[in-house]
Amino acid sequence: MAETRDHPSTGTAGGAQDGAKPTVENRWWVDTGTSGKRRSPTPTSQRVPPPIVGERLFGVGRDFDQDRARARLTDFNLNLLREANPPEDGWAYLAMNSQRSPEEYLERVRRMIRLPRGARAVLVDAGTSVRAIFTGKPFGDRIVELNLGGDSSLDAWRNGEWIAERAFRSRERALREASHLVARYLRSD
Repeated sequence: MAETRDHPSTGTAGGAQDGAKPTVENRWWVDTGTSGKRRSPTPTSQRVPPPIVGERLFGVGRDFDQDRARARLTDFNLNLLREANPPEDGWAYLAMNSQRSPEEYLERVRRMIRLPRGARAVLVDAGTSVRAIFTGKPFGDRIVELNLGGDSSLDAWRNGEWIAERAFRSRERALREASHLVARYLRSD
C-alpha cells in the first residue's frame, strides 16, 4: 500500500489529485488579482517621479567649481612650500597634527626620491599618510605632489594649471617611480 504525505505547496495529501482544492488565499506568492482592485490608479498630476539612482551622492557635487577647487589645492601646496621654506636641493618637514609617521619611514622617503638639481621639497606628515610636495626654479612655477597613503598618487601643475595625474597600485610602487616622475614634471621645457 502506498504511503500518502501532505504536499508542501498545497497542504493536501498527495496534491490536488484527491479532489481537494488547494487554498490560495493565504499564499503570498499567488497573485489573485485583488491588489489592483483595492486602490485606484494615482492621477498623473499627483505622481512623484521615481528617484534617480545616486541622486543624493551626486547632489553633493552640485554647483562644485572644479577649476576653483584645483586652484585652491595648488595655492595650498604653494603655501605649504612657503611655510616649510625648504632649502634649494633639500627637504623640509611639516607635521599636520600630533600623530607622526615613523622617522625611519620619513628618512626612507627622502632617500628613495632623488631631488633634481635646484629642486626643493617638503614632507607633509599626517601620521597615516605622507605627502611630498616639490617645486623647482623658479619657486612655485611647477609643483609636483606625491601622496603616499592608502591610495598613492602623483599630481603635477605648471603655472597653476593642472597638467598630470598618476595613480599607483601601492605606496612602494609610487616610491620606486617618484624620482623619475618628479624630475620629468619639474623640468622646464
